[in-house]
Amino acid sequence: MSVKIISKYIGDDMVEITHTPSGNIIKTDLPLDNGGRGRTFSPTDLVASALSSCILTIMAKIASKENVDIKGSYIEIEKIMSYTPPRRIVAFRGKIKLPPMDSLKKKKIMSAIKTCPVTKSLHPDIKIEFVEE
Repeated sequence: MSVKIISKYIGDDMVEITHTPSGNIIKTDLPLDNGGRGRTFSPTDLVASALSSCILTIMAKIASKENVDIKGSYIEIEKIMSYTPPRRIVAFRGKIKLPPMDSLKKKKIMSAIKTCPVTKSLHPDIKIEFVEE
């Protein structure tokens, strides 16, 4: 399945991104640490957002199969950039908060970290580390 995304430079270091199937729009800005004003998500912030939301989505799918409700669960993620050329994401660190459950179900749900499509799409040199809170 393919989805068209339209990105349009709107000036002042900002890009407007349209999700064509729904018409939803988000904007990105040049980050503070790269000479911008950081008024909203940067493109690399969206990568961190994609990773954490993908993991939670797959966790919810697994949890449903295990008859576990994870509503209210969350991920706090930190994106770490390289400031030496080439500028790129070098790591993601995060904390995952899940409700109490038996350890076998938790292990299955936590497997989403390695099985979500975003994780599988990232370069293997990017470190991905999560701890459960």
